[in-house]
Amino acid sequence: MRKDRLVEVLRKNAVTVMFVLLCLGGMAVSGQTTAYVTYELFGRLARNAFLVLALIIPIVAGMGINFAVTIGAMAAQIAVLWVIEWGVSGIAGFTLAALLTMPIAMFFGFLIGNLLNKMKGQEMIGGMILGYFANGLYQLLFLFIFGNLIPLKTPGLVIMGSTGVANTIDLSTERGFKYALDGIWRLPFGSALYVVCAAVAVVTVVMMAAKKTSAKKGGIILATAAALCLLYQIPAVAQLFSMVQVPMATFIVIGALCLFNVGIMRTRLGQQFRAVGQNRTVANAAGINVDRVRVIAIMISTVLAGWGQLIFVQNMGSFQTYGAHEQVGLYAGAAILVGGASIKRATNSQALLGCILFHLLFIVAPSAGKNLFGDAAIGEYFRVFVSYGVIAMALVMHAWSGHSKKKSQKA
Repeated sequence: MRKDRLVEVLRKNAVTVMFVLLCLGGMAVSGQTTAYVTYELFGRLARNAFLVLALIIPIVAGMGINFAVTIGAMAAQIAVLWVIEWGVSGIAGFTLAALLTMPIAMFFGFLIGNLLNKMKGQEMIGGMILGYFANGLYQLLFLFIFGNLIPLKTPGLVIMGSTGVANTIDLSTERGFKYALDGIWRLPFGSALYVVCAAVAVVTVVMMAAKKTSAKKGGIILATAAALCLLYQIPAVAQLFSMVQVPMATFIVIGALCLFNVGIMRTRLGQQFRAVGQNRTVANAAGINVDRVRVIAIMISTVLAGWGQLIFVQNMGSFQTYGAHEQVGLYAGAAILVGGASIKRATNSQALLGCILFHLLFIVAPSAGKNLFGDAAIGEYFRVFVSYGVIAMALVMHAWSGHSKKKSQKA
């Protein structure tokens, strides 16, 4: 019985197990120090985790991986262009870009959701094709309309000797907002760990006093926080994180999104998301407006993706005007699947685990490819292959699972 259970667990988490093994093997042959890997990993988590978490609600609503988050990223880049043009810099510029992104992304999400309602069961391929179509309109907007029909006066924002927006938008200038969010509050990893553990302890004690959590559960949380602080006192452990500077404000925003995902699922709307995701026919019979719920799910995801793209570009300090958004859906979708999510079920923990494993492989793959084959490009090709392969494997496993269920029901 235990053997059958183990086989079932391994089957359901085959992608995650495979990635853990790939990451361990890659680290072993890459030659990179663990301190460098953790430094790079925290940087990637800060700029990518929000985008991956933005995919959860459409999955719960039964719409699969929302590859149309690419369009949310386009909305953010349109907002960034205007903020740069108006010369609003720093955290004020970042906030204004976020406010501008919301109505643009909501409008795009409304259109996407209504179109996806016309292709129920094919939402993922529909979202991907919509991304390609929207990219054509985006190119037209930035190459012809901006700088030509709509003049841009900011130096360096228009292609020299031509019309259209420059190939790269630099956020490190006095008109930009590089590190606007990341730079608010940075702490060494040790200090960040103490702050987080202290905050968790205070919240746990308050919840125990209010009898909103049991003494047993609260004791486990407090003991875990204390154990982490004690573990960090070991010099070898502290050395692993010696290079890491944690952008606290960014991770607080990521944590807020995790709480939002949990909180909304406890509301009436969240219950409707679950009902529609489990069975549209039953949900409709229960009086739920299925099409409306699906549109709301896509609108929320598109807005969150736009904000995630803002976090990404402020961390990078610049972005390629015509290409920065193109791989957003692919990489975010692959990351959440790596964490053990499926196209029917996803949680915050799966999204974060997938983000860690996916980007850990991205860090070690080039060096591993160079050491194994003498060419770092092989590692680059491998990780792109893995991105598509993970999505393909998830779809195959979903189809296989559905076929097995139908077969068992007939039997």
